[in-house]
Amino acid sequence: MQEALAMIYLWLKAGHIAFVIFWMAGLFMLPRYFVYHQEAAPDSAENAQWIEREQKLLKIILMPSIIVVWILGLSLAWVTGAFTQGWFHIKLMLVILLSGYHGWLVSYAKKLARGERPIDGKKLRLLNEVPGIAAILIVIAVVVLPSVLA
Repeated sequence: MQEALAMIYLWLKAGHIAFVIFWMAGLFMLPRYFVYHQEAAPDSAENAQWIEREQKLLKIILMPSIIVVWILGLSLAWVTGAFTQGWFHIKLMLVILLSGYHGWLVSYAKKLARGERPIDGKKLRLLNEVPGIAAILIVIAVVVLPSVLA
């Protein structure tokens, strides 16, 4: 039984890490798409292409990835008993915040598709740093904090 649980854990962990990579790639790409999208003329063919690209990125990479990341992440937490550990609460909070950022990106894509451009390119470039900062903090929460809080 222990051997079976160990194998399940390894497969869950491998899948979780792979889909986190896909999710993060999408979170880095979409704000960059927004910057280029906003530089296109509102009624141009290029504008329509950016809308299509953003929708494909959301539907093909970002939405499936966030779903799988959450399912596998919660499964890992259940298998390992992480729900009772302090480092996990910090990680969970950061992942919830990153998921909120993901939701904000979805809403901003809809605004761009409607022709609204409420944020300038410079601010979008700064927002592109959010997933990188979140990734650093999450990795610290998972790798360093279990030893520190033990």
